[in-house]
Amino acid sequence: MNKSYSIKDLFNIFMNNLKYLVIAAVIGGVFAFAYSKYRLPLLYSSHITMYVQSYYGYYGTDYSYGQNDITGSKQLVNTYVEVIKDDAVMEALGEKLYEQFDENTLRGSFVVYDGKISCDSLRSCISISTVTDTSALKVVTMARNPEIAAAICNELTALVPEFVAEAVGIGSINTIDTAKVYPSPVSPNNKRNAVMGAFAGFMLVFITVFMKDFLDNTVKSSQETSILLKSPVLGEVDFFINRTKENKYIDVYPKLSDPNIPFLVLESYKSIRTNILFSLSTCEKKIFAVSSPDIGEGKSLTSANIATALAQGDKKVLLIDADMRKPVQHRIFRLNNENGLSSVLRGMISPDECINKNVVPNLDVMTSGAVPPNPSELLASENMSEIVEQLRHNYDIIIFDTPSVNLVSDVMELAKCISGIVMVLRYAKTNTESAETAQKKLEFAKISSIGFVLNGVKRKRERKYALSVKKRRA
Repeated sequence: MNKSYSIKDLFNIFMNNLKYLVIAAVIGGVFAFAYSKYRLPLLYSSHITMYVQSYYGYYGTDYSYGQNDITGSKQLVNTYVEVIKDDAVMEALGEKLYEQFDENTLRGSFVVYDGKISCDSLRSCISISTVTDTSALKVVTMARNPEIAAAICNELTALVPEFVAEAVGIGSINTIDTAKVYPSPVSPNNKRNAVMGAFAGFMLVFITVFMKDFLDNTVKSSQETSILLKSPVLGEVDFFINRTKENKYIDVYPKLSDPNIPFLVLESYKSIRTNILFSLSTCEKKIFAVSSPDIGEGKSLTSANIATALAQGDKKVLLIDADMRKPVQHRIFRLNNENGLSSVLRGMISPDECINKNVVPNLDVMTSGAVPPNPSELLASENMSEIVEQLRHNYDIIIFDTPSVNLVSDVMELAKCISGIVMVLRYAKTNTESAETAQKKLEFAKISSIGFVLNGVKRKRERKYALSVKKRRA
């Protein structure tokens, strides 16, 4: 599914991951500050300005200067910069520094081998820039020793005129001051590095969560999924776990009939009930199946809770566990599964004998029974059609809990018995490709889609409202 992002989408990503972004920024800032303070060497700087002068005419004993001289000086500046950076100048500068400092001191700032300072390491310490609209050159040096930084500037100004005269042949370069020794280090800037580290940590995590969201093709939006599958949204059910007031688990399968079910979940199933009844209003047979694209998406618990919601709406409901491969309904309602649908289909027992009456008021449950070797064939048999026809006169609604669509063909075998199917998709788990594949299989089998339920939605909205309603109910 192609994704596009609005400012709102990016803001939601930011807010949903704010905690991690803050932690990353703090860690990045602390790490950068510590590394800057304890690992980076102290660097000292010095500077000096050189002035380029050009002369073009000589009259008697005086040079004639004018506008042409200033313009010529500006043109020579870039040439002088290249001369200053030449290896010959660097080698001569290195020799001068050797005369002033011992080798151990020089090794602290430069790469030294065979009694010579590397031209590249010396050149990397020197920054030369032109001053806009002038014929001046500003030389800035950086070294681990403040005296070396100043010495580079001063020795460079002494050497450059000779090399300039030899290389260019015209003009001159002068200074009017000497470079000073500045005892305070200019680098590293611990505060600036900490800010940059915090920003880097923040951006790293933000890009990571953004890419994770961009590459995530699981179902998270009911509206987008509805368009993708061309199927209506029956409702969204928030993620919930049934707990006691002491925060202990009550049941692995939280049922709608349990007293601690959140208010929003109850309302969600009421909405789903209304939408299903509206969809089935024009159908002669009020019989439908509940399934999912793959396993682990909550279709059995959703089946049980949809059946309970319908029963609470004064409908006589029969829930049949048609998942004869991995049955769950007997665990959800804590029923005996010795006899069930498989027993009825094999002619071992009558339907009435294996239906558990009023498991919840108005809700009867037929469990799956023992796991048979041929569940698909049993569901496709004429016996199945006869049993459904017999039972539908005794109930307002019959619901089949069926195996996942993409795993086996069991639900397709029930096509002639049901009016449609409700698909259960799990928030942030169901793959959009899997959902599309399941939908195409159902279309091929000519099974109508009643709609889908987005299960296990995790969100914070309306939580305060839900808590306040719960208090009023208490």
